[in-house]
Amino acid sequence: MKRLGKVSHYAKQGFLIVRTNWVPSLNEPVVDKDLKPVGIVKDVFGPVNYPYVAVKPRVKDPERYVGALLYVDKRRKDKRPGKKAKVRGSKGSKRPKRSRPAPRRRG
Repeated sequence: MKRLGKVSHYAKQGFLIVRTNWVPSLNEPVVDKDLKPVGIVKDVFGPVNYPYVAVKPRVKDPERYVGALLYVDKRRKDKRPGKKAKVRGSKGSKRPKRSRPAPRRRG
């Protein structure tokens, strides 16, 4: 868990605006001090040394977080439950594996 910064205000577009001193990755989960999910990072803008971060809230009352410290949750990624990664070339695949044609000789 890494400190993101303090929420400066709630924008009318529906984002919490946070001032920070580092650049988080997009779609990182954002939590409060009690590790409750608040939202996800949607945009980073402003000066390079001290940027603003727009957080898309996933809570019912985002205005109550104005002035609060928020954190980026590095422990877990926002994965969809029930989705399995596809494995290429497994025995259960229906399509045969296609090989590339041989390169043409020039000259």
